[in-house]
Amino acid sequence: MELKIEARNVELRKGWQTKIQEEQEKLIRHYPNFVLHLRVSIAATTHYKEGGFEIKLVATVPNDTAVVTRKAETVRAALTESFDVLTLQLKEIQRKKRKSHKQSHNADPSDGFGIIRKISPHESYGFITSVDERDIYFHENALKNLNMDELSEGDSVTFGETVGDKGPQASWVRAPR
Repeated sequence: MELKIEARNVELRKGWQTKIQEEQEKLIRHYPNFVLHLRVSIAATTHYKEGGFEIKLVATVPNDTAVVTRKAETVRAALTESFDVLTLQLKEIQRKKRKSHKQSHNADPSDGFGIIRKISPHESYGFITSVDERDIYFHENALKNLNMDELSEGDSVTFGETVGDKGPQASWVRAPR
């Protein structure tokens, strides 16, 4: 994880750096290889009502960014609160990634609709012609609640599409509901 610390209108103290490095180590431990870049900005503010300091954390993760801004009377308190909020944001990002990953594996029948164009039951594979007239390869291992011997050329099916070694391929195939 790349770390960048910057201070504006204030001298960066050794204790703050130590706290930031401790929090960075926790992130590395709890989110290995997830947080790619972390920028910590500490700024002294002139607004007495908002607190004396503003902390801004910007964490870059694959395909996303988490940003936390906190104002407080002391830097240490703001750092602690900021990293707590960042941890919650990272948990949420990971949860959303897992959920969308699951949805792509438990694909919705609206993913693909097609007609069995060719079936080779003895070789355990076949081809589906998709609505946009592409050939989609499938193997019998992709069949859900179906057997090869229950399929015939011309049958309608729904399928989840993925990219195989030789082009489009069905990750699952089932009879339409």
